Amino acid sequence: MSPIAQPPADWREHAASAIDRGRRLDRMIPSVLLDSPISRLGYLYGHAVGWIWGSMWSTGRVENREGLWVFQGMPKWAFPRGGVCAGGCYLTGDRPVTNEVLRHEAVHKRQWERYGILMPILYQFAGRNALRNRFEIEAGLEDGNYVPRGNG
Repeated sequence: MSPIAQPPADWREHAASAIDRGRRLDRMIPSVLLDSPISRLGYLYGHAVGWIWGSMWSTGRVENREGLWVFQGMPKWAFPRGGVCAGGCYLTGDRPVTNEVLRHEAVHKRQWERYGILMPILYQFAGRNALRNRFEIEAGLEDGNYVPRGNG
C-alpha cells in the first residue's frame, strides 16, 4: 500500500476522536471477553483461518518473523489493502515486508489476542478509512504506510 500523498489537515483530530470512541466502546464490552481464555479461543480461530487461507493461496515465501507468520505472494483478491492480519498470520502480496510493516502488524496480532473473535466485527465497525479506524491508528499509521513518515 502506498502512503497517502497528503493526508487531510484535520486527520490527527479525527484519529484522536476515533481512539476516544474505541476506548468508550471497550468499557461496554464485558471484561470476560477481553484478554481472557475466551478471547484466546477467538485469536486461535483467527490464526487458524489465516494459516489455512495463507497456505491455500500463498505462492511466495512463508516465514516466521517477529512472532508473525508472514505469507507472501498472495493474489491481490485474497487480502485487502497492503495485507491483512488474521490472528498471528500476516497475509500479503509481493512487496517486501519491512520491519515497520511488521511492527504495525504485530500490534494487530496483539489486538486479535485482546479482542478474539470480536476483532473482525469491531474492525468492520471502525470503518475502511484508516485515518479514522482506531485499530489502524493504534497500530501506527506511518508504519502501516497510511501517512508519510514525519506526519504521525
